[in-house]
Amino acid sequence: MKTPLITRAGYEALKAELDELWRRERPEVTKKVTWAASLGDRSENADYQYNKKRLREIDRRVRYLRKCLEHLKVVDYSPQQEGRVFFGAWVTVENDDEATKRFRVVGYDEIFDRNDYISIDSPMARALLKKSVDDEVVVKTPKGDAVWYVTKIEYEQGHSAV
Repeated sequence: MKTPLITRAGYEALKAELDELWRRERPEVTKKVTWAASLGDRSENADYQYNKKRLREIDRRVRYLRKCLEHLKVVDYSPQQEGRVFFGAWVTVENDDEATKRFRVVGYDEIFDRNDYISIDSPMARALLKKSVDDEVVVKTPKGDAVWYVTKIEYEQGHSAV
């Protein structure tokens, strides 16, 4: 089950997406469906079929976003977080092979289309929580334990975090 947390920026992005779909895209597609339907035979009307399908996709996403926004808890930055990994942190880690990774610990609904965000529910994020710079982190993976070291922790004040 996913943890219902989201950063302020993530929440605002989902609200903007909902607004764009509901106020701009849906009315536009509805007009196209109405126009295409007026042409007659719908079974061979590609405009009608495509736009009807798009309308169903929009409606499905709108339902999901409305339900989602209703249940998510926005987590804002707090100065008490400084120096430790909490929700919303940008974390840089390094392993013994000197491979480094930098990512932000965020809610499930924020990780899509972002290679630099990880879900608070991921094994890496769970292992990192409450750690400080120079702490060793053991992450349980299907291939066995992976050891990482925290090298940097940053927060975006005013936008988001725990």
